Amino acid sequence: MNKQFLETIKVVDGVALHLEYHQQRLNKTLKSNNVYQLKDLIDSSPLKGLYKCRIVYDLDNIDIEYISYTKRSIKYLKILQSDTIVYDKKYANREAIDSLYANREDADDIIVIKNGLVTDTSIANIAFYDNGVWFTPKEPLLKGTCRARLLDEGKLIEEDIRVNDIKNFSKIALMNAMTDLDIIASENIEDIIC
Repeated sequence: MNKQFLETIKVVDGVALHLEYHQQRLNKTLKSNNVYQLKDLIDSSPLKGLYKCRIVYDLDNIDIEYISYTKRSIKYLKILQSDTIVYDKKYANREAIDSLYANREDADDIIVIKNGLVTDTSIANIAFYDNGVWFTPKEPLLKGTCRARLLDEGKLIEEDIRVNDIKNFSKIALMNAMTDLDIIASENIEDIIC
């Protein structure tokens, strides 16, 4: 049985954004450039406002739906460790991440630590700001499309970030296809870590 994979694409007033990054990831995931062409499959033109185009696919099937999008509010993050978690492809089955997320207690989301290093949150890649530069973990759980684009644009630098390093930064931002680089904390970062 094939595993199913997921793409989430931001659609604003009928325009699907950054399709080239989603196409690259889909091609890499399926190890083929010829299975699906997203630009031919996505018909978001009648949509007005902000939508999430959710695509579940494998080698044999693809299912596309459009969901009106409202950004989740993230104010508090809980640090959780898992040295065994693997999410190197954007799998439709998020059981391992959901299991960690269930332990967030009063926090809005989690920061996953693997082998002593910061990786991601449950819904986004993460970045930390210091001295005019945004740093993102060198080894995230998932190399997201927004992260890839911001690296290509020179807006992020990859760095190994340990738990103890977090307090040395002045801002934290989350990034995914739906939010871009969304700053959730500035000034005293330790106030948002629970």
